[in-house]
Amino acid sequence: MRFLIIFIFIISNSFAEEIDIKNLVINKELKKYDDLTFTDVKNKQFNLGDFKGNLVLLNFWATWCAPCREEMPSLDSLQVHENLDNLKIFPINIGQEDLKKASEFFKDLEINNLDLFFGSPITISKKFGLRGIPTSILLNKNGLEFARIIGSTDFKNKNFIEWLSNYN
Repeated sequence: MRFLIIFIFIISNSFAEEIDIKNLVINKELKKYDDLTFTDVKNKQFNLGDFKGNLVLLNFWATWCAPCREEMPSLDSLQVHENLDNLKIFPINIGQEDLKKASEFFKDLEINNLDLFFGSPITISKKFGLRGIPTSILLNKNGLEFARIIGSTDFKNKNFIEWLSNYN
């Protein structure tokens, strides 16, 4: 019996998901967020609950944030990746910049595949327990947070894309 337990432990650990991606934290317990809203450039309000059924990536950023500037082009390319057709990315500016400044940020970086969104920094920081930006929150098709990226990362990373496509 002891041998069987050891054998099962070894086999199950050999199939356990191991991924080495900069700044990625995989949640041990899924987290649910109720009634999170944010707005687009036309001040249209979006509710996170409306996107159940999709893999969702919320990216919190600001124009003054150098790491945000560094990662935004790779985030832009992730939105149109062929293996992630069910992915919805919401880059949410929480830096309290106006539309003009945020739009210039996207224009300077040649961001063409993402739309601008805005959110209240106090509400969002509190709700998600943000400790800095950039931070990206990954929500599964049921709207539950299963992982987050704390700090900047390369969204073009092959390992990351392969891992994320498992949730698509």
